[in-house]
Formats: sequence, C-alpha cells, structure tokens
Amino acid sequence: MTVTLEFIGWVIVMINSSRSQSYATPNREPIVYVVDDDRLIRETLSGLFRSVGWRVRLFESAQELLQSELEDAPGCLVLDVRLPRLSGLDLQTELAKSDIRVPIIFLTAHGDVSMTARAMKAGAVDFLTKPFREQEILDAVAAALERDRNRCNEERSQSDLQDRFASLSARERQIMALVTGGLMNKQVAGRIGIAEQTVKIHRGSVTRKMRAKSLADLVLMAESLGIRGREML
Repeated sequence: MTVTLEFIGWVIVMINSSRSQSYATPNREPIVYVVDDDRLIRETLSGLFRSVGWRVRLFESAQELLQSELEDAPGCLVLDVRLPRLSGLDLQTELAKSDIRVPIIFLTAHGDVSMTARAMKAGAVDFLTKPFREQEILDAVAAALERDRNRCNEERSQSDLQDRFASLSARERQIMALVTGGLMNKQVAGRIGIAEQTVKIHRGSVTRKMRAKSLADLVLMAESLGIRGREML
C-alpha cells in the first residue's frame, strides 16, 4: 500500500480536529441575565440585547434565578426592583451572601432616593427608571459587562499565579519570599543556612517556574500572593 502525502496530511488534520474537540473550552461569551415579572419587558429586553450580539437568559422571579446556576462567563444582571415574594433589593442581598458578584443594573418604575442609595451602596452599577431609553440601557449593560470581564480576567490571572506558586518546593517558596523582600543572595544564604550557590540555583528555578521576566516582576507576584519578605518554613 502506497502512503501519499495527501493521506498523511488528511490524518494530521483529523488528529488536530479531534484534539480541539476534546479540549473545547466553555462558552465565555458575555451573558445578560434579566429578572422581571413582566413578560413584555423580558421579551423587549431579550430582543434588544440579542440584536447587539449578547447572550440572554430570562427569569420571571428572583427565586427562579437563585435556583439556577450562573455561567462561568462575564455577565451582568438587569433586575426589576419590585418583584413578587423576593424583591430585587433582597435578591441583591442574597447574591452578596453567596459571594456571587455579578454586576447589577436595577430597573424600576417607582424609584426613590432611599431605594437608589441602598442599591448603589450595596454595589449596584446603575439604577434606571422605566420607561427606559434603548441606548441608555445598552450603554449601562456594556459598561457592566466590561467591568465583569475585567474581574474575570483578574481572577483567572490570580488563580494561575497561585497554581505556579504551588508548584514551587518549600525551599523555593522561602527563597522567593526573602529575595523579593530585598535580601541579596548572600544574605538569604546566611539567613537560612545554605550555600550562596544553592540560593542562586533555587532562585533561577523560582524565576523559571513563576515565569517572571525580572526581579521587579517577581516582587509584584510576591506582593499579590502576600508572601513578600515573610519568614517561610
């Protein structure tokens, strides 16, 4: 049997395609959650948000949202203040208790100063009154999604940093803490009772594993991890 270059190429394409499907990542396109007991409002907002390319999930009550699992993607919540049983403000409180930090844009036809103040103090990003202008709510949602996208990126970056730090040995963590605290290799060696050359070897390993481009970069990582200058065992 003669194996042609075309056949080999086809096999490579199929293997790569299989790998890409096996390691497919979750959908991280932004999503807007809408909670309003008025079906017309829900459908209007859904059509508006979908028209600019955003994914949308609709809920008619706070309880329905609380019983659902929010996606691991940048998102925001467009929330009516006056809802049956559990109000929008109460839902905001429940989400905060569960450490769900999705940005919230409140909608209301009966807003007042104290209600607005309570919502904003609890972390709402905007408070709009009905009837709302389309561009007004689009701008508010766009800003909220960008805010949540930045938060998600920061959390992923911090998680990756912690994973890299976890890959260090106990000695490497100790040396990273002391070096980023301002000690020279010789001082680190004297502090922990090992040879200066050994410190240099460990320091090089720390730099490589942490993917630090410079000492300044490593210092910033240590600050973020809360270990700079700490005495570590």
